[in-house]
Amino acid sequence: MSCKRAQNESGDTDKKKKKRSSVETVDLCGAVEEEEVKRAVKEAWSNRTHYSKGDLELDCHPFPHCIIKNFLSSQTFVENLQRELLELNFNEKSNDLYKFKQSDDLKKKKEPHIAAIRAALFGRFRSWLGDVLGVKLEPTVDISCAKYEYTDVLLCHDDELEGRRVAFILYLVPPWQSSDGGSLDLYSTDSHFQPESIVKSLVPCWNTLVLFEVSPVSFHQVSEVLSQDKCRLSLSGWFHGPSLERPPRFKEPSILKHPHLPRDETVLLEWVNPLYLDISYQEQIQTEFEDNSEIQLKDFLKEEKFREVSEALRQTGIQWMKRDPPNKRCYESASVDSLPECVSVCWELLRSEAFFLLLSNFTGLRLHYLCPADEEDEERETKDDKEEGEVAGTSTESPSSSSSSSKAGTESGGKKLSSPVCCGEVRRWSHGGYTLLHDAEAAQAEYALDLILPFGCAEWEAEFGGFTCYVANEEDEELLTVYPEDNSLALVYRDKETLKFVKHVNHKSSLDDSSTSREFYDFSFVYYE
Repeated sequence: MSCKRAQNESGDTDKKKKKRSSVETVDLCGAVEEEEVKRAVKEAWSNRTHYSKGDLELDCHPFPHCIIKNFLSSQTFVENLQRELLELNFNEKSNDLYKFKQSDDLKKKKEPHIAAIRAALFGRFRSWLGDVLGVKLEPTVDISCAKYEYTDVLLCHDDELEGRRVAFILYLVPPWQSSDGGSLDLYSTDSHFQPESIVKSLVPCWNTLVLFEVSPVSFHQVSEVLSQDKCRLSLSGWFHGPSLERPPRFKEPSILKHPHLPRDETVLLEWVNPLYLDISYQEQIQTEFEDNSEIQLKDFLKEEKFREVSEALRQTGIQWMKRDPPNKRCYESASVDSLPECVSVCWELLRSEAFFLLLSNFTGLRLHYLCPADEEDEERETKDDKEEGEVAGTSTESPSSSSSSSKAGTESGGKKLSSPVCCGEVRRWSHGGYTLLHDAEAAQAEYALDLILPFGCAEWEAEFGGFTCYVANEEDEELLTVYPEDNSLALVYRDKETLKFVKHVNHKSSLDDSSTSREFYDFSFVYYE
């Protein structure tokens, strides 16, 4: 890179003057500058008690957080800062946890007002905060700008990452109401340090700074923005320092896995489209599945059976149970005992021995003793000789089931085989539903065949969310997306490095003429060889 040197001393001086004039400074609110307030905040934070004076408030429920209104003393400065931020380049960010637009890292941005707020936060204010907490905060600069617009969201999480000690958000929003969404929701936690429910919601407010200590219980979310014409603009980041001690992470009980039910091919003849029972067509399906590791079988159930189940799923007698915790999932699952008869029979179809065999024919996977093992199966079994998870129901098998299991348990060569098993549920999806990737899921990942059979989604659009995404572990890039489609059986084979999530169902799913949300249902099963 070439540069021109100043031709004379006078010209050089003019340039220096011009450079000095572009440097901005900003004063923080008076509450941060007062020594008496700092001592009081420090004491209240240490004792986990409430404190309030002027524009500053400290609340310790459900975890310590501080709200400072009119954080920057100059309104003109704040307006210019907002203008500079809106002129930045923003990138779309979307995965299982969030959807919003984020700026590039602001660590080295030279715009005068951005540089000034960065210097104030990680200079004077960092020193003040370190004194309040009684810890030495590092000079690490960690700051970016986020824009949340209609349907953007950041779901439940705790912010814990090595080095993060305090999170902060500075709001630069137009007049904002709770009905606009975009609130910062704080969660209570249970005895296992798992999030339970939202107990406090902070509505964004112009020139207001919110900060909280990152801890094992600092679960929060940015609720979905519902306003179609407002932008929730904010500066956010973390002050780094020694992390708080974390207790061992809670392990959820293993999902019960069941062997097949003793049902013969009669159930297939009653329920399944005859096309899929044709042996030559099954061979075509298997060829395609082995090439792609996934397939969608349209019009899978007989039309009259599909309509019957669709109507039954809307009955009021079904007991729908909320599935949580919200840092892992949020949707409804039906109590099997409350299912109408035709839905219960469909449930049994997917667990039947005949259906296990049908899936074997579709996929080439060893889900039935009549399906021969190939070399790849045998290599994997040697490597994964212990089946994870508890197998339920083996002690109450009927004679025919026991007979099948004994056949499945030994090959002609006398080699002991594991019995194929499955787990499943009937789910209801509506506005606010989702599942998230989490560390425990990655640790317990297995080779498995996923099955999804949707109902009631004739008017469902992709932009509503509710679709299933498959991603490689620790990667954001999507490998496959399965969109809900009526009576279309989706089969996806995944290995230990492949994880899945259901994308957040957003406000676009709400009906135009009311606050009622559209909804759809699905049978979700997982089969293990």
